[in-house]
Amino acid sequence: MSLSMYQASIPVFVKFLGNLSTILEKGAAHAEAKKIEPSVLINSRLAADMYPLSRQIQIATDVAKGCAARLAGIEVPSYEDKESTFPELQARIAKTVAFLQSVTPAQIDGSEGRSVTLKLRGKDVTFLGQPYLLNFAIPNVFFHVTTAYDILRHNAVELGKMDFLGR
Repeated sequence: MSLSMYQASIPVFVKFLGNLSTILEKGAAHAEAKKIEPSVLINSRLAADMYPLSRQIQIATDVAKGCAARLAGIEVPSYEDKESTFPELQARIAKTVAFLQSVTPAQIDGSEGRSVTLKLRGKDVTFLGQPYLLNFAIPNVFFHVTTAYDILRHNAVELGKMDFLGR
């Protein structure tokens, strides 16, 4: 049996955003247990020229919802990117997962050849649906979820590989 575009997208995004939610829960619990102001973790970054934890969450959710919408041929939901607390970041993840779960296999399947154009660094870049999903969207979601994990791990939050991979 072949893997459909839906199977390769929505369940993958939902799973890793769920894992990201668990990672954030552990970050919030760590801040509380160690009496660390949560904004310290939320504004932490791995390097001065990298985005902070909050932006990593925003980008991961943006890429997932954007990919799903573009492959389904529907409007991409717009979020304000103003989350600055763990509860606000969790709400953003939950809102994104709810949107992803509203997209049906019938909307996504068959989108392998759909043209998808994005504005990247000020230039239009056009993909076909399958390469967009497999070579751009999924790696981007994984990159930003991984970076969020790494930021929290770097700040001594007790996380392990299974927190990233999920169960």
